[in-house]
Amino acid sequence: MIPHRKHSPGFLALVDEARARVREVSVAEALQAVNGGDARLIDVREDHEWEACHAKGADHLGKGIIERDIETLAPDKDAELILYCGGGYRAVLAADSLRKMGYTNVASVAGGWRAWLEADAPIEEESK
Repeated sequence: MIPHRKHSPGFLALVDEARARVREVSVAEALQAVNGGDARLIDVREDHEWEACHAKGADHLGKGIIERDIETLAPDKDAELILYCGGGYRAVLAADSLRKMGYTNVASVAGGWRAWLEADAPIEEESK
């Protein structure tokens, strides 16, 4: 796991601006929506982060490609999509991009992967 990095002021300002437009949900809310079949969970972390371990049942579209590939994975722009990343920053930015693309029901997991692990939510690890 990559250690927590200190984020630059410009990055934090960008995230805060996007956060004003993005709905954030708790891990419990995300699990309820996904387990109820109402939502699709999407991991927007880097490939190596995904390959090491990820939320059980999640799809993977890294932050670098989500805008390019989302319409193939989720063509219904009204479908509920819940995004997560390492700490909740990249997912907010990705969710804001999807909102700008016309997706109407996108959220970000508050606290991201770290919150997922702290909540002892289900995970999947790649077998070597």
